[in-house]
Amino acid sequence: MKLTRRKVFAVAVASLLAQHGPAFAQAYPQKQITLVVAYPAGGDTDAIARVYAEKLAARLGQPVVVDNRPGASGTVGNASVARAPADGYTLLFTPSTFPIAPHVLKKGVGAEHDVIKDFTPVILTGRIPLMLVAHPGAGLRDVKTMVDAARGGRKLSYASPGSGSPMHIVAEMFNNAANVKIIHVPYKGVAPAVNDVLGGHVELAWITPGAVAQHLATGKLTLVAVAERQRSPLLPNVPTLIESGYKDLEVSAWFGVLGPKGLSADIVRTLNTAFNEVLKMPDVTARMATLGAYPVGGESAVLTRQIEADDTRFGRIVKELNIQAD
Repeated sequence: MKLTRRKVFAVAVASLLAQHGPAFAQAYPQKQITLVVAYPAGGDTDAIARVYAEKLAARLGQPVVVDNRPGASGTVGNASVARAPADGYTLLFTPSTFPIAPHVLKKGVGAEHDVIKDFTPVILTGRIPLMLVAHPGAGLRDVKTMVDAARGGRKLSYASPGSGSPMHIVAEMFNNAANVKIIHVPYKGVAPAVNDVLGGHVELAWITPGAVAQHLATGKLTLVAVAERQRSPLLPNVPTLIESGYKDLEVSAWFGVLGPKGLSADIVRTLNTAFNEVLKMPDVTARMATLGAYPVGGESAVLTRQIEADDTRFGRIVKELNIQAD
């Protein structure tokens, strides 16, 4: 059969499309992107996600909506993203409970997913320090005073937003390192934990800055220490636990964005670039600062390394200290 010039051209185009289809596809994104937050509306994670969503939409030219899917320490929302198509239109915005939750939840409680194998890291957007605060009337102005009181037989207790939280974990790591027993009082969230330390019902609380900033400013709470490896850029005058004599005792809370397993390198690159641009915006960094967070950014590999390290480290710590969520 004789091929016309038009037919030869059509066959050539079809062959190219078969070999290099994605290169001829429309540029991503072409429709609304959903940013899943596995916690209720109103918390720090939700608030930061909404700041990013607004700015990201402007950068990408498509709507970005936040979808709150709470439950089982975040694993319900996490698993929903793991099951989503790897097309870049369903993403997860998560705090550092992401690699911790599977280790602290009782078997059968959390939704099934593998934090390493079932997701594609996009970017580590920011960090937020975990802080130890005290009621002023407790007289616990620094770590040494607190340890001396506990070793001297004084019964002390600390509040956390819940069993199995990063705050619970760092507190029990401290108990172990300092050889003290400061009693854990778990609460259902940040607000009730803060309320009880304000009322003096518990002497101490492990918490994030946004929840207590106004109370620190008015002297209703005393800031004792932070659990970061280095002093927080938002709290440069506050010593770390490491500075206070507890080598390697740090738990850094963070926020990151992931997609389902198999997200293409091109989509990851597009999202990573857009997020890095957003993180440099002065109004974004200012809003993050009001919540006690500061931007990180960088390549997707930064988040990959963070998740892998946390999964290994906290898997070991949780087992050693016998920490479980409620």
